[in-house]
Amino acid sequence: MDQNHFRKRMEELAAQAYQSNRFIFTDFLSEAEQSDALAQSDELRAAGYTFFGGYEEATRCMLRFGNPEALGYEEPFPICIVKIEPLQRKFSDTFTHRDYLGSILNLGIDRKVTGDILTDGTVGYLFCEETIAPFITENLIRVKHTSVHCESVDEVPESMRPVLVPAQIQVSSERADAVVAHICNLSRSEAQNLFRQQHVFINGRAVLNADTTPKAGDTLSVRGYGRWRYDGALRTTRKGKICVEVSKYQ
Repeated sequence: MDQNHFRKRMEELAAQAYQSNRFIFTDFLSEAEQSDALAQSDELRAAGYTFFGGYEEATRCMLRFGNPEALGYEEPFPICIVKIEPLQRKFSDTFTHRDYLGSILNLGIDRKVTGDILTDGTVGYLFCEETIAPFITENLIRVKHTSVHCESVDEVPESMRPVLVPAQIQVSSERADAVVAHICNLSRSEAQNLFRQQHVFINGRAVLNADTTPKAGDTLSVRGYGRWRYDGALRTTRKGKICVEVSKYQ
């Protein structure tokens, strides 16, 4: 779906929620789609909106149109958590996010009905739409070469959830290449090469221009290095450096 079609669809859902006085939920949206939706803040604000992916700091989130205060009731997000566990841990492979996702998509499931996948390499937790959860628990029986058991659970262990670790860094400017060079421990030219290779993403979209300036709250991802939230400039030092805060997802 192109950006114009997507934005039109979001406008239609917002208007539908406002006119019908009820909550309306989207499928799971990528970071880029969430950013596109927020670009229509006026339309969304009229209906009321909330993003949620099943836990705080989720990457893929549903968008709920509707204002609980105006509607007079609350409706939870239709999100289910599926725990994916090897039948015999002793003989289990080590799993990555891609391993789980590949096995799930091989069932013929559309990516849009699934959210984040959290894993410690042995056990996985999949956030998905409630309507598809029973199908996954019944049909996902293998990940890589390992037989697995799936069940719906109420929550993910706290130890499995990503943690944001804040840090203050000093950069010559707020340009994305200066920030990337520092957080990835690279030279400025090495950082700029990552942009040319389309390995740098802001809010899920590849950034081609190294002189782009991220905004406070933007998510900055660098392929092969990690993911950060850019929290913005704090002050300028006596030597003219800019002190900014970034928070790394760990």
